Amino acid sequence: MPATAMFYHLTRSPVEATLPMLLQKSLDAGWRVVVRGRDTARMSWLDEKLWLAPEEGFMPHGLAGGAHDALQPVLLTCAREMPNRPACLISVDGAEVSADEGEGLERLCVLFDGNDDASLSVARAQWKMLTGAGMKAQYWSEESGRWQLKTER
Repeated sequence: MPATAMFYHLTRSPVEATLPMLLQKSLDAGWRVVVRGRDTARMSWLDEKLWLAPEEGFMPHGLAGGAHDALQPVLLTCAREMPNRPACLISVDGAEVSADEGEGLERLCVLFDGNDDASLSVARAQWKMLTGAGMKAQYWSEESGRWQLKTER
């Protein structure tokens, strides 16, 4: 069964605040995760943010390119390869995803900046492509101050 694609429309919280919440939920479910971005400097920045979290919020993770990529519970990367065999793929900053990738996953998440027209455009195209390929999708918004499911297809 293919993954459910979950689109998170960020309007109040930045990626670095929302990502740890989604990562924790995935780890609590027993899943490994790949976080895919488009820019290595940005992924390094997110890596740093995750390491600087309070001790009680420690997020075991690694930046791709290390000797232990396949063992990482959470792997941050810009590549399409997923050596840690994740159950969840999280796309940030408009990173590419495909319906084919959803076949081997439990969940495919797309985080996009609702205050950026280019980001909105990419997310809309991804929604259309994934649902057009028959993947179930959910659109979540934090506009009200808390995450709410707005629509499903």
